[in-house]
Amino acid sequence: MGFSASDVVPFTQARANLSELADQAKAGAEKIITKNGESFVALIDADRLDYYHRLERERIHLLLIDDAKRGLADVEAGRTYGADAALAQIQQRRASATTGKAAKKRG
Repeated sequence: MGFSASDVVPFTQARANLSELADQAKAGAEKIITKNGESFVALIDADRLDYYHRLERERIHLLLIDDAKRGLADVEAGRTYGADAALAQIQQRRASATTGKAAKKRG
């Protein structure tokens, strides 16, 4: 959705005309309220805000489903480790890194 110049309102003007701006937002307009010449807040209908929140929750759920699919694909392809094996591998890397740093200092 695009914005027109009438949708961008300075804070002082918004304060003076809040009731009118609220009526416009309830009718479907979205207002950007500026402060010191920069975007500050938006005024939108509460139902539309609720809709935006539902969309965001759905997007998060879809991302979680994609992550789960990738995880299952990793399991099926054998690209996973048990917890004990993963911890042992991390500890081995840390020990190797520490040994390598000590050797550089001596060399």
